[in-house]
Amino acid sequence: MVLGNKIAGRRRELHMTQEELANAVGVSLYAVVCWENDWNLPGVDKIHAVARALDMSMVHLVGSTEDEYEWNLRDQMFSDVHMFTRLKTIAEMNALRQTYKALYYVREQHRYQFRKKTKFSDKKVPYITHPLMMACHAHSMGIDDDEILAVILLHDVCEDCGIAAEDLPFSDTIREAVGLLTKKDRGQMTKEKYTEIYYRNLGENKIAALTKVIDRCNNVSTMALAFSREKLREYIDETEQYVIPLLTKIKREIPEYNNAVFLIKYQMLSVLESLKAMLME
Repeated sequence: MVLGNKIAGRRRELHMTQEELANAVGVSLYAVVCWENDWNLPGVDKIHAVARALDMSMVHLVGSTEDEYEWNLRDQMFSDVHMFTRLKTIAEMNALRQTYKALYYVREQHRYQFRKKTKFSDKKVPYITHPLMMACHAHSMGIDDDEILAVILLHDVCEDCGIAAEDLPFSDTIREAVGLLTKKDRGQMTKEKYTEIYYRNLGENKIAALTKVIDRCNNVSTMALAFSREKLREYIDETEQYVIPLLTKIKREIPEYNNAVFLIKYQMLSVLESLKAMLME
């Protein structure tokens, strides 16, 4: 099916007039008539707007065959409001005071921050979705320690909000772990040397190490939405060189979280191997 027929057919499915489509895209009625009759094609600057107006994926709109998949790629998998409420309830029911306090603290600090936009959507995803998802992920795996959940929620607040770890209004244990997770100016040090020292220090703190592997699991699971192919390769290499060994160390030193380690490792390796296969094509 040629592009003009696709546009016309989808517009009729939505019971949309040509004038309504023109207004939604920001073009003249004549332009839509031309597109639908294949007298000319939408420009590159308009094709995305056409897809959005017709509620179609770009693959389905410009694909050459009817067999093209039309998938909705979700850049926000769970509601930040629902996750916040879930964690708040957990904290209240189990007297997790540091977790409860951290929930409101990070909500305020990350209030006007958003995740990096994906290549497939213009939607703004609140940054707090990331630490909330990590905390829900951790708790669902049986990690219910108050300080660990608080660190998971707070892990990016210093690096992204310009707050010194020593100024966090939480326990010394939490401040130390968040400080280790916070990447700092490496000065004259090479990136490779800094990364090596960063992960070595994380490995000496059980809470920081556990938080890092959950953080990486979350990022690995969604990185294909926003990363370039080169960034994907770099991230895969770093994960295999530094993060997977952290999991081994956690399994050895914190046996009560062996089940969590198994699930995290399974998820990360599954995603990494799938991405590597696609990158090799």
